[in-house]
Amino acid sequence: MSDALVLQAGREALQLTLLIGGPVLLVGLLVGVVVSIFQAATQVNEMTLAYVPKILAVFATVALLGPWMVATLVSYTSGLLARLPELVR
Repeated sequence: MSDALVLQAGREALQLTLLIGGPVLLVGLLVGVVVSIFQAATQVNEMTLAYVPKILAVFATVALLGPWMVATLVSYTSGLLARLPELVR
């Protein structure tokens, strides 16, 4: 197993992690900023107001993008398993 193959597999894994986790994290960030602006403008400091919208937005994002996430992970995994004999050498 050469160093280049290991580095390529690691780079692909990191890219896949960012590709799958990015949209969920971005939605959570945007909802958090909107809620913070709302709390600052209205001076409402309710803790549940900070968490509940984020949880609902992240859940909705995972529900909408879940099939794409699973298909992407299955594609990556099948490609990795197909290259396994090449990686083991």
